[in-house]
Amino acid sequence: MNQKTKLLYGILVLIALLLPFQDFIYLVFAMKVLCFALFACAFNLLLGFTGLLSFGHAAFFGTSAYITAYLCKEAGFAPELGIVLGVLGSGALGFIIGSLAIRRQGIYFAMVTLALSQMIYFLAVQMPFTGGEDGIQGVPRGMLFGLIDLKNDVAMYYFVLAVFLFGFALIMRAVNSPFGQVLKAIRENEPRAISLGYDVDRFKLMSFVISAALSGLAGSMKSLVFQLATLTDVHWHMSGEVVLMTLLGGMGTILGPVVGAGIVVGLQNYLANIGSWSTIATGFIFVICVLAFRRGVVGEIVAHYKNKN
Repeated sequence: MNQKTKLLYGILVLIALLLPFQDFIYLVFAMKVLCFALFACAFNLLLGFTGLLSFGHAAFFGTSAYITAYLCKEAGFAPELGIVLGVLGSGALGFIIGSLAIRRQGIYFAMVTLALSQMIYFLAVQMPFTGGEDGIQGVPRGMLFGLIDLKNDVAMYYFVLAVFLFGFALIMRAVNSPFGQVLKAIRENEPRAISLGYDVDRFKLMSFVISAALSGLAGSMKSLVFQLATLTDVHWHMSGEVVLMTLLGGMGTILGPVVGAGIVVGLQNYLANIGSWSTIATGFIFVICVLAFRRGVVGEIVAHYKNKN
């Protein structure tokens, strides 16, 4: 990572740290952006750096949200323990689904992930502890490590920011490691990666499990921020949204999914007041973005910067 990139990341982190002191920022909205930014970054690890398109990532996001919500509300677990167990649950589910899905390639891989995700959605509807269509509501945020009261939005924001930075740093480390280089080789030319002696299926599964676990981490944080877990979290629309976030921001870039999440969540939030017209307006804006930024917003900026140099 060069000095300019480090400086850029430092400035972005500083801005994020100062957000709670700005009167025009609604902290719950900022936390929602961070949760979905982490979700999109996790998905981008699979799609942008491994070349695997999954239509079932809502299963991991929602499963972890339900586990954390249930444990924190019904079992009285501390938030950190509920989050850890939620992430472990989504990681285990990612291992199961990934083991089945990587046996296929291309559109067949995507369809397998979608089908298995819909099974998770069906279980969420039927299982008694999920609350059915009502979901799990009134989830207590609790005391972090028994010291920090997360009912305070400022404290909750900094916790969400810390978790996001942890997940983001983990993805950056993975992408820039030898493991990440193998993932890129698989994305670019899988037969060549096989000919070089790499166990491609093992690397795909590792990428899938890491992506699933981090998606679950985002889901757990979202359930605490909004204090509920619902069927929306496991619905296929959620899988579609994270694909859209990644493509809009810039697939295969580090900051792209963060920008994409900000665009999608921002449009959903600020266009909600115009009722049914919001869907048309959102779609129109998406079409413009796709036509004007073929590589995504960040992807186009990076490409322009490289061409100038």
